[in-house]
Amino acid sequence: MASTSSSRLLAAAVLAALFAGAMCAVKVSFTVERGSGAKKLVLKIDYARPGDSLAEVELRQHGSEEWQPLTKKGDFWEVSCSKDLVGPFNFRFMSKNGMRNVFDEVFSTDFKIGKTYAPEY
Repeated sequence: MASTSSSRLLAAAVLAALFAGAMCAVKVSFTVERGSGAKKLVLKIDYARPGDSLAEVELRQHGSEEWQPLTKKGDFWEVSCSKDLVGPFNFRFMSKNGMRNVFDEVFSTDFKIGKTYAPEY
């Protein structure tokens, strides 16, 4: 009997932790800025997590296994390629507090300058 009660208590604790984690989903959005084009992305990334900020951002193009680092320049994150970029684009980041996340297919190659894209959760 105690074993069943302990198992139920453990299961309830695990479910509560999973629910709490889901409620703390990171809000992030990507605004395509001037200077972006077929071979370059310039992004303003809004990362809404109090007391934390982005430390690293990487891009993976459609059909690629390689993650390319973006460079922080002022308020913007940039990546340049020798060939045309291929979307939809996937982003991976790590925050200064160690939070890691991947957002798949955030926006496609036919992006619009000035438009803000948010990943679907």
